[in-house]
Amino acid sequence: MTISGSDFDFVRRFIRDEAGIVLETGKEYLVEARLTPLAQTQGFAHASSLIEEIRRGSRSPLSRRVVDALTTNETSFFRDVEPFEVVRTEVLPSLISARRATRTLHIWCAAASTGQEPYTLAMLIDEHFPELRAWHVTILATDLSSEALARARDARYSQFEINRGLPARYLIKYFDKVGLEWQLHDAIRQRVEFREMNLTRPWPPMPQADIVFLRNVLIYFDVETKRDVLARVRRVLRPDGYLFLGAAETTVNLDDAFRRAPWGRASCFQLVAAVAE
Repeated sequence: MTISGSDFDFVRRFIRDEAGIVLETGKEYLVEARLTPLAQTQGFAHASSLIEEIRRGSRSPLSRRVVDALTTNETSFFRDVEPFEVVRTEVLPSLISARRATRTLHIWCAAASTGQEPYTLAMLIDEHFPELRAWHVTILATDLSSEALARARDARYSQFEINRGLPARYLIKYFDKVGLEWQLHDAIRQRVEFREMNLTRPWPPMPQADIVFLRNVLIYFDVETKRDVLARVRRVLRPDGYLFLGAAETTVNLDDAFRRAPWGRASCFQLVAAVAE
């Protein structure tokens, strides 16, 4: 049963209010494809019946599951490669030099999904910067989806997920085979703290970040929400810190406080004051 226009309009408003996600006209097929399996597991005959239940004011946990179903959790190890190369060759060497007095680094992955991004950073640090083992290094990983975070904490990945970008030497060094899946070593898992967080709602207290990964998130927001999120990132980013966005994302015409760093296609940004120095 195809969802009606009124059902789609309701879902558009619902996901915009709950998560800031903008669903364009023509995405009815996407809503139906994602909500139909959820409807079946929750005992509804079809997606329209599930939507009707949400309309009646059924908020949690059913509404939470609807948000999870409509959230895109696309991710992979070393996704797009270049941002992680810039972290290794430019960003971390610069920050290590600047933070030698305090020996402290804080990294925030703001849309961690199932964990590949923050775990990539943890492995990269372990592999290339052994001196940081004596530092206080935190990696905070947040996401809107509670289901994605549960998988991230478990840190167990399928062969398909492993094949998507993970170099063989990292697989050999940091994973064990468990049945048909691969389990990340506890030594790396324990370096990442996962928290549920909605970027469009009030943010909890967090340490000033030296590196913020906010990749492939802004593309789902309208202009007003993008500006609001970037303004709040400014308040948690250290003055000489680094912000990474997705390849198709930019701060241009959204927040003049940021300038793009001159490192290829990495979509790395710094605050204007830091760029001017």
